[in-house]
Amino acid sequence: MIVYGISTCDTTKAAIKALQKAGKEPTFRDIRADPLTPAEIDAIVTEFGNKAVNKQSTTYRSFSPFLREAEPEAQIAAQPTVMKRPVIRDGSSWFLGWDDAIEAKLTA
Repeated sequence: MIVYGISTCDTTKAAIKALQKAGKEPTFRDIRADPLTPAEIDAIVTEFGNKAVNKQSTTYRSFSPFLREAEPEAQIAAQPTVMKRPVIRDGSSWFLGWDDAIEAKLTA
């Protein structure tokens, strides 16, 4: 299981803590320190589409009009922190964000 996020994201920290408490051993991937590859970005956008971009974020709001109109792949490549977090890959399954439903699925 891989948790993609940034080390300062409270939601990512909560997800990792809950997974560890449930006996899981997630691998944390800090996308700021270790940027996503084009293949990883493509896989995330293929799975989640436009939902992969957090349009409420300060990062997104600071984008130029040109970048706001760009494809999600270009937005995440230009500024990885615009990605909604966390993104969790568990085998072949992908999860976006952290809520009660996702926590129930991943900590069972």
